[in-house]
Amino acid sequence: MNENEVSSDGSSLLVMSRHTFSSDFGLLSRLVTKERAVMRSLLTDKLRSGADSASLGVLTTLVDIVTSSPALAACGQDWVATQDLTLHATGWLTEGPIVIDAELVRIGKKMIHVSANVYDARGTTDLDDLIAALDAGDEDGPMLAARALVTFARLPRTAAPDADYYTPGEWVGIDREYPSAPVDGSIYERLGMRTLDAAEGVLELDRTPFVANMIGTIQGGAQALLAESAAQAMRPDLVPTDIQMHFLSQVRQGPARSYGTVIRDSADHSVISVRLVDAGADDQLLALTTVTLQRPPAPDLRGETGSAHADS
Repeated sequence: MNENEVSSDGSSLLVMSRHTFSSDFGLLSRLVTKERAVMRSLLTDKLRSGADSASLGVLTTLVDIVTSSPALAACGQDWVATQDLTLHATGWLTEGPIVIDAELVRIGKKMIHVSANVYDARGTTDLDDLIAALDAGDEDGPMLAARALVTFARLPRTAAPDADYYTPGEWVGIDREYPSAPVDGSIYERLGMRTLDAAEGVLELDRTPFVANMIGTIQGGAQALLAESAAQAMRPDLVPTDIQMHFLSQVRQGPARSYGTVIRDSADHSVISVRLVDAGADDQLLALTTVTLQRPPAPDLRGETGSAHADS
C-alpha cells in the first residue's frame, strides 16, 4: 500500500512510517497484566515546554500510546481508536524520565476506558525499579505529575491494515523497546506546523506518514500537539498544562487546521477551546479540544510537589 491508493470512501490511504515524530522518545513498555501497562520515556530538552517541563503534547502522545495496550489486550480480535482523552496536570514534570502507569477501567461492547497516572521518575530509569516503586507507593519514588482517562471506540480489526503482528494480548511480561531514531528539532518544530494566524490560533499540520497511525489518520498525540501549539500561539506567555480532547472523525485528506477561541482569561491562567478540522475535506470537524494554560512558577519551584491545575 502507498500514499496514492484510494479507499472506498474516496479518501487517500496512508501507511504510518517506522520513523515518526516520537521515534526519539526512547520508549520502553511492559504489559504487566492484560489490564495494566507501564511505559517509560526519556525527557530530553527537545521534549520540553517553555516552562522547562515535559510538553503537554508529549504527555498526551505517551498516554495515547500506552493506554492502547490494555485496551487492545482486552478486546480480543477487535481494534480500537481513541475517542476521548483527558489529561489534568498535578505538578510540573521537570526531571524525568517520564513513566506512565495505565490500567483498564471498563470494557463494553462499543467502548473501552483506560486510566493513566503520569509520573516524574526523578532519575530512575530501570523499568523493574519503577514498577516496584509504583507498587510500593514509595514516597521517594516517582512523583505524580498528571492523571488521564482515555476512552477507545471498538472497531473491526480490518480498520488497521497490516496490524496482524500487533497483538498486545500476547505481550504480558515482555519488555518492548520501540525502535529509536534521532529526530531533528524540538517536539514542536519537527512536525512542520504552519502558523497562519497566531492571534486566532490558526495552524496547519499535514497528514504524512511521519504523523500517521495504523488506521491512516493523524495520530491523536500529533493532533494534541497541534491543539497545544494553537493555544500557545494565542497566549505565548503561558504554558499549556491540561487538555481535553473529543475525537469526532478521522483526517481523510489534510492538512488538519486549528481554530482557537478564548473561553476564560485570568491573572494566572487561560482556557482556550481549539477546534480541529480537515482543511482538505471541506473543513470536516475532526476534534473539539479544550486547553488550559498556566503561568509557570519560578524555576526553583517547578520540581516541587503541588498542583499546576487552576481552580475552575
